[in-house]
Amino acid sequence: MIHKNMFKMASVALSASLLFACSNTDLEETAEASSPALEIVQSEIDSVLTYTAGDEYEELENAETIELTGTEADYASSAAVLFEEGTLTIKAGGTYVLSGSLDGQVVVDSEDDNPVRIVLDGVSIQSSETSAIFVEKAEKTIISLEEGSENRVADAANYSDTDDADEPNAAIFSKSDLTINGTGQLIVEGNYNNGITSKDALKITGGDVTIFAVDDALMGRDLVAAKDGTLTIEAGDDGIKTTNDEENTGTIALEGGTYSIVAGGDGIQSSADAYITGGAYSITSGGGSPETVKTNSPGPVQGTATEEADVESGKGLKTEGALFVTGGSFTVDSADDAVHSNGDIAISGGEWTLSTGEDGIHADQMMVLDDGTFDIAKSYEALEAAQLSINGGEYTLWASDDGINVSNGTATADEDTITSTQEEPLLTITGGFMSVDAGGDGLDANGSIHMTGGTVLVNGPVTDMEGSIDYDNTFTQEGGLLIAAGSSGMVQSTSEDSTQSAVVMTFPDIQEAGTLNHLEDSAGNTVASFAPEKDYQAIYISSPDLQVGSSYTLSVGGSSSGEETEGLYTGGSYEGGTEVLSFVQEEIATWLNEDGITEAAPEHGGGGGAGGDRQGGPPQGANLMEQLDEETALQVEEIRAQLEASTLTEEQAQTALAELGIELPMRPMDDTVPAQ
Repeated sequence: MIHKNMFKMASVALSASLLFACSNTDLEETAEASSPALEIVQSEIDSVLTYTAGDEYEELENAETIELTGTEADYASSAAVLFEEGTLTIKAGGTYVLSGSLDGQVVVDSEDDNPVRIVLDGVSIQSSETSAIFVEKAEKTIISLEEGSENRVADAANYSDTDDADEPNAAIFSKSDLTINGTGQLIVEGNYNNGITSKDALKITGGDVTIFAVDDALMGRDLVAAKDGTLTIEAGDDGIKTTNDEENTGTIALEGGTYSIVAGGDGIQSSADAYITGGAYSITSGGGSPETVKTNSPGPVQGTATEEADVESGKGLKTEGALFVTGGSFTVDSADDAVHSNGDIAISGGEWTLSTGEDGIHADQMMVLDDGTFDIAKSYEALEAAQLSINGGEYTLWASDDGINVSNGTATADEDTITSTQEEPLLTITGGFMSVDAGGDGLDANGSIHMTGGTVLVNGPVTDMEGSIDYDNTFTQEGGLLIAAGSSGMVQSTSEDSTQSAVVMTFPDIQEAGTLNHLEDSAGNTVASFAPEKDYQAIYISSPDLQVGSSYTLSVGGSSSGEETEGLYTGGSYEGGTEVLSFVQEEIATWLNEDGITEAAPEHGGGGGAGGDRQGGPPQGANLMEQLDEETALQVEEIRAQLEASTLTEEQAQTALAELGIELPMRPMDDTVPAQ
C-alpha cells in the first residue's frame, strides 16, 4: 500500500523537504520548508506509534512467582493462574515471574482489561505440540527479560492445534499487542514457522533477543517498533516484517537498537511506510550478493502483479510505501536490492555500506538524498528512481550497469520495476561529493538532468555502446563540478540552455587508467586535475571556473602535488605533463579533438562527441550518428537496445554493426567486482 497523505522530509543541512506522491511543481513549492528532518520524521512516528505504560521495563511490584518443574508448576493458589496437563494459563492481568523449565505451553487468556506482564527470569519453555507462549486474549501482553537472566522458548516442528488460518504459528504468538523489554537474554526457536508474531502491534524497548525461525523471525501485523535492545536473527524467509496493508497500519519504526539479520528472504520488510532514526544494522538477505554482478538487465517483459509477487525477494530493506531515514549505520549484503521502496525514499543521514546483485538504492517513484555516507561497493545499478534528487552526502558507487538511473518505468522479470509516472524522469544534483564507477552509463536519465552544485566524478563505461553521460531530453548545468571519463561512442555534453561552460575532449586512442588530465586557464590556474580509474577515450569537464571567451590548455600525464580524492586533485601544483592543445572557450559546450575545436553531433544532446573531420573509411566512434542516414541510424539504435536487453552479446552487436559498414572499438565491459 502507498499512502496518499502528504509526508514531508526535510534536510537538516539544506532545510529542503519532500512532498511524497506529488508533482515536480509540488516539490519546488515544498523546498522552502524549514523543519529539520529528524523533527519531521519523529512527528510522523508519533502519529502512528505511542509508547504507553509498561512498554519500558518497570521494577517488580505485587508479582506472582511461578516455578516451572518440567511437567508441573509451583505457585501460590490463585484464581488468575491455572495449570493443567502441561499448560499454564494466565486468566487475569497482573505481573507473573516465571523460572525453571516447562515441557508444555504458557497461554494468556485474560478475562479483564488489565495488561498481562510475564517476567522471564531464567526459564526454558519447550512445546512438543504447538507454540510455546500463546496469547489468546489480552488487552496487552508484556514479556520482560529480567536482568542477568538467560531464557529459551521453542515451539514444535509440527502443530496439532492450528486452525484454518494456521494460528498460532510462532514460538511466541499473540493475538493482541505485544511488548518485549528488559535487559536479560532470550533465545527463540521457531521450528514450525515464525519466531515471534503479533497480530497487532509488536514493540521492543530492550533485551538481548536471538531468534531462529524456519520462516519469518519477527512479525507484527499492524506495527513493528523498536527503540533499544539487541536482536540477532536467522530466518528462512524474512527477518523483520509487517503484513497489514490497510491504511495507517503496517508501519515499521526503528529508533535505535542493534540488529544482526541473516534472512533467506528480505531482511526488513514493511507492508506500508518505514521510519528509521537510529540503530546499527547488519543485514544479509537472499544468500547475499553474488560474486559477480550481472552486466545487463533481462529486458522489459509484460508481467502481472501476481507474476511479480511470485518472484522470490532477497532485499535488505524493503517497503511497500515510503522509507524515511535520518540516521543509523547500515551494512547490507543482499541478493536483491539492498534498499528498496515501492513508493518513495528520503534519506538525510546514516552510514551505508551496501553490496547487492541488483540495485543499491531503488525507489519506484521519488528518491531524495540529503545527507549521509554511501559506499555501494557492488551493484547492478547503484541508485535508481523515477525522480531522483541528490542534495548532499558522500557517495562511492560501483555498478556493473548504470551508476545512477532515472526511468519512467518498465516491468522486468526480476521485479526491479519502476512505477510508470506522468512526470518526466528527472535527475537533480544540488550538492554532495560523488564518485561513480559504471560498467554501463555513468549518469543515465530517460528524461532530463539538472545540476546546480556538488562534485560528480564518473569513471566508465569502456564500451562504445554506453556513455558516461546519457540523457534523452535535456541536461542543464548551472553549477558544481562534473568530470566524466569513458568511451567515446555515445558521449554527450550539456544542453544549449546550460549556463555553466563545459568541454568534451575525444582522444584518437584509448587512454590508460590513471592518466592525469589537467585543464588550466591562460594564467596557469587549475580548472580541473583528474585521473580516471578506468581506461577512457573521451572526457567531459564542466566547472564554474570555465568561462566563455577565455583561453585554456589541456595536458595529459604528469603529476600533481595536490590532495587526491577519488582521482580528483585539489590544490598543489602540476608538472611533467604533455600539452594536448590550447583553445578558446567559444561556446557553453566546446568539443575538442587532437586537432582543436570541432562540432558536436546533434543526435546526442549537445553532441555525440567529436572525432575530427575524418575523410573516407567506415563511420566510427563518437562522430558516428551524424554520419549515418536515417534508416541506418535506426538500425544502430535497435542494435544498442538489443545489447542493453541482453538479447545480443557485445560480439554479436559488433558483428551486426560491421554488416552495416560501421566499425566501433568495442571492448569487453569490466565486470570485475572491486576488492572488498
